[in-house]
Amino acid sequence: MGSVLSLLAIVTTCIAQIMTNTIQKKFKVSSTQLLYQSCPYQALTLFIVGPFLDGFLTNKNVFAFAYTPQVLFFIVLSCLISVSVNFSTFLVIGKTSPVTYQVLGHLKTCLVLAFGYVLLHDPFSWRNILGILIAVVGMGLYSYFCTREAPKPTEASPQVTQVKEGESDPLIADSLNAAENGAAATTDEPLKVPMWSSKYARA
Repeated sequence: MGSVLSLLAIVTTCIAQIMTNTIQKKFKVSSTQLLYQSCPYQALTLFIVGPFLDGFLTNKNVFAFAYTPQVLFFIVLSCLISVSVNFSTFLVIGKTSPVTYQVLGHLKTCLVLAFGYVLLHDPFSWRNILGILIAVVGMGLYSYFCTREAPKPTEASPQVTQVKEGESDPLIADSLNAAENGAAATTDEPLKVPMWSSKYARA
């Protein structure tokens, strides 16, 4: 049962994170806007499915529990933390990608284990150390390949810059070409030469 639920959690999490990234980029909405639109549906779904699923797994009814003010306080605190986690999820996925968010999640897990060992003196086994090392190596490789694949900004060549500057003022270019070809003497239109041009300045 645990393996089936874990597999379902992985599939639904992947779909949700990919859709989060796709919707934000497709409709150009911020993480706050997407969270505002999706939270009511998430809350309604959990409120309807949650009690039945909890009763199926634990054989206990959540509505039969004696809710004290302390319990209610921690429930509200848990809800606020959940909203902040959803907001950070949408924010990170919208700015980066679902894969980057998963890498960040593994980093969070490593930090939790490390702080638990240092501050709370939790037992640390060789499996924890091996898992942390594998996660750190994976994060390092991911960062390395992302850095290599990042596009580098290219500088525009001087010739392209000169062409663009010439195209930005066609009247001056046409007047200079006409003066060089001797076409200005046959027309009554005054010569349109810039005042700063020393080539055509009269003594």
